[in-house]
Amino acid sequence: MAFQPYVPPEQLMKDRSEYARKGIARGKSVVAVEYADGLLFLAENPSATLHKVSEIYDRIAFAGAGKYSEFEDLRIAGIRLADLRGYSYGREDVNAKTLANAYSQALSAIFTQQMKPYEVEILVGQVGETPGENELYHVLFDGSVTDEQGYVGIGGRAEDVTDKLQAHYEEGADLAAAVRAAVQALSEVEERTIDAGSIEAAVLDRDRPRRKFRRLEDTEISGILGGS
Repeated sequence: MAFQPYVPPEQLMKDRSEYARKGIARGKSVVAVEYADGLLFLAENPSATLHKVSEIYDRIAFAGAGKYSEFEDLRIAGIRLADLRGYSYGREDVNAKTLANAYSQALSAIFTQQMKPYEVEILVGQVGETPGENELYHVLFDGSVTDEQGYVGIGGRAEDVTDKLQAHYEEGADLAAAVRAAVQALSEVEERTIDAGSIEAAVLDRDRPRRKFRRLEDTEISGILGGS
């Protein structure tokens, strides 16, 4: 019979947290910023097909940082949950809070019950009819969830990015100003200029019809940054 050494629960949780944080730190940060007409999600991502930011439902978007395969699994599960809830009840009953709570429960179970935790942080955002009705939830690898206001950064250097966003954020700014603030915050943390072609950005625009999600094209991002 193999000997199983005893590990105190608090040490086990600490080791899992350190493991997850190291994995997340290897990836690039993602930022979310509220602007006058909705929510902006922006990340450094040279890939044109492996997206960090995606649509979940009519008014809801998802962003992930860390291990791609793991936050992609969470994204797909979120879409399935949203579709099922929308079909069973009504489209207006699908909201970011419900999804964030589901993600929180799933990540908490993985963190406590499985040998290896997920190396991810995620954002779930929902655009409201007015700026005051916007919702933005930050879910950590251990299932911890926080309700964010205005702006937030996730990923390897989330605290540094959030601090830089605080310096550049302007409440009620237009989309162009929000994009410039987000890119400037990421550039200052990375201590280099981030090329427009390496930026992935999308918005939840409350002025659009039912589906609020829209990706920003490279030409649009280049035009915004070129006009700064």
